[in-house]
Amino acid sequence: MTDDILIRAAEISKTYKTMVDEVMVFEKQSIEIGRGTAVAIIGESGCGKTTLLNILSGLDNPSEGSIMFDNQRIDVMDERELAIFRNKNVGFIFQHHYLLQDFHALDNILLPLRIAGVKLDNARLEKVWEMLEKIGLKDRAYHFPDQLSGGERQRIAIARALANDPVVVFADEPTGSLDRRNAGTVEDLLWRLKLDFNKTFVIATHNPDIAHKCDQVIELK
Repeated sequence: MTDDILIRAAEISKTYKTMVDEVMVFEKQSIEIGRGTAVAIIGESGCGKTTLLNILSGLDNPSEGSIMFDNQRIDVMDERELAIFRNKNVGFIFQHHYLLQDFHALDNILLPLRIAGVKLDNARLEKVWEMLEKIGLKDRAYHFPDQLSGGERQRIAIARALANDPVVVFADEPTGSLDRRNAGTVEDLLWRLKLDFNKTFVIATHNPDIAHKCDQVIELK
């Protein structure tokens, strides 16, 4: 029987060493995230939301504790194993879009597929074009980032995060750099795509509207 829990974090802590002492970011957090759920990570600035997101996604390791992802223990993987794991399982959305300026929108979306060595056959390309249609930017496919608005760039970044059909999407303040109108557009898009693709979303956010709509809220203090 398939386990409904996708991610299990057991008693994880994170500390950073400075020149004079150690800084505790958070201590002994135990978290379970179900498949197909939307989870918000909230808390004041500096409480460790991004750090927790990075640990759960395999971008960073906890100082103590363990992370099980779909019954794989990722906190003991080496860098090569983690890179393979992330390419296969994880999509990322950041506060800044991080689109490559010399690539048009379509090529930015295709980038994770190329990195993963996915064959770009007609069926795969058709899915990418369907994604462009879902985000309302099919007519902007060959526009470069500096030809797009801030909201459009973030929508392309969301499509890029979903391009490789990840198991889970991690989003770090996905509306944080947008004005109210564009933030609302991106927020609506996130929920629509989550339902359309039945993905697990883990979102670090200050936005109470996003947190309110999530199935689970993790508050760091």
